[in-house]
Amino acid sequence: MSIRFQADNDLSAVIVTTTLRREPAIDFQTAEAARLDSLDDKAVLQRAAADGRILITHDKRSMPRHFAEFLAEGHTSPGVLVVIPQHAPLAGVVETLVLIWADARPDDWVNVITKIPF
Repeated sequence: MSIRFQADNDLSAVIVTTTLRREPAIDFQTAEAARLDSLDDKAVLQRAAADGRILITHDKRSMPRHFAEFLAEGHTSPGVLVVIPQHAPLAGVVETLVLIWADARPDDWVNVITKIPF
């Protein structure tokens, strides 16, 4: 099984488009395509988990708390990657996402929240 990504509402669209230009084979769904615009963090986590996608977000303020609550409620998550700062160098973020995808070990990210770039 390969790693699949889900963009959160607040993730810069440039990250998604640049990642897909760098590696078109990556399955990276936009928030718009997943219809996440009216959902709160917990619902976004549930949607990403149901779809087997690692959530990518800039939300360092509330997402870690909601992620911890999500796990405490007994849910399982494919993982969350928090891109910080919001204006992190694009090349580093894209390269990190491509490396995570290329590694192709989704189990390494289950129930883990990680800041990128590393």
